[in-house]
Amino acid sequence: MTNDNIFSGLKVVDLASFVAAPGAAVILSDFGADVIKVEPPTGDTWRLGNRIPPQPQAKEPYQFHLNNRNKRGMTLDLKSPSAQPVLERLVKWADVLIVNTPHPARKKLKLEYEDVAKWNPRLIYADLTGFGDKGPDADLPGFDITSYWARSGLLALTRDAGAPPTWPVGGSGDNATAVGLYAAIVTALYRRERTGAGSYVTTSLLAEGIWSASVSIQAALTGAKFYGLHDRKNPANAALNVYRAGDGTWFVLLVGADKFEAVAKAIGRADLLTDPRFADAAALATNRPQLTAILDEVFGSQPMEHWYDVFSGLHITFGAVRDPQQVIADPQVRANDIVVPLEGAGGNLTSTISSPFQIHGVAKTPARRGPELGEHNAQILTELGFSASAIDDLRASGVVPSPAHHATAKV
Repeated sequence: MTNDNIFSGLKVVDLASFVAAPGAAVILSDFGADVIKVEPPTGDTWRLGNRIPPQPQAKEPYQFHLNNRNKRGMTLDLKSPSAQPVLERLVKWADVLIVNTPHPARKKLKLEYEDVAKWNPRLIYADLTGFGDKGPDADLPGFDITSYWARSGLLALTRDAGAPPTWPVGGSGDNATAVGLYAAIVTALYRRERTGAGSYVTTSLLAEGIWSASVSIQAALTGAKFYGLHDRKNPANAALNVYRAGDGTWFVLLVGADKFEAVAKAIGRADLLTDPRFADAAALATNRPQLTAILDEVFGSQPMEHWYDVFSGLHITFGAVRDPQQVIADPQVRANDIVVPLEGAGGNLTSTISSPFQIHGVAKTPARRGPELGEHNAQILTELGFSASAIDDLRASGVVPSPAHHATAKV
């Protein structure tokens, strides 16, 4: 595999915080882009994510490294009027600028597209919002739990009948959105290759959430009749359900009509094929709870290893429900480079999750730790053309605080 990564030479300024927008920059960095992570003097709050319940607690700021690996880091107080010359040089340097500051604050900081595009007409300005750029709620703050999950309809649907909406996995909507924002950036870069012109690209957590829920949202658009919320003991289809093996492992089972006979025989219940309760579609619809109860008893009689062999032999679609500790031990994960080594972070942070696709024949950049707060200030400012005395002035004024001022915030 070649190490000449696809985005070698591509320059990215990441002014974003938390997960989704910085995640798009991570994907670019995985394929060789030079990414500068610009943080306020206090740092990206996600540096402290490992201490914020209900996030899993750890000594190391694992979330920050996940979303900021392979980046260089600098601090910049955009609230200071003296920050504009630094911002201007960053924009002129960059091919891509990634922003997720809410638009009201963005206007005050002179960080809107029209403020910065004048400095670099080839710039790809990548904008992420919670609810989109227009509409009555455009200026509302949004996180994945509110914009992606709740507002999109996903949270209403991902629960069992009789249960209230629950709290989804942290960052799950953000990371899906990161891929969407990355796709928008790459599309704009392709357009620039053809036309020479920069672009303003945007997506939102709401748009990405609705895209994820689009089968159900499209159904609503067509006036389709919805089944009720999933009820495991009385499912819409007993052959598409969640069951529990004898060792306590839950698994998802999907058996098409063409496979039902083979499955019935393989589980030792060929009698189901002649049982009048399940003889035709009408009878089966009436007796779904009875069939579910029978399958519960059968599947509860053997451990998951047994059912794995049975289902694999029949080429049946199934999936054992794994917790995070089981996921990281899954041989499929390492074999497909989903989890990869992480260099330099120390402690227990020796591995990380790679971006979710591969380009055959191209090796991704080895994952390196995220930057310490302001770690590369002097290096970056020098590359941007600031003299040593000008850098000292920027430090003294607090526009680009010295890393020494933030020793307690280092990662």
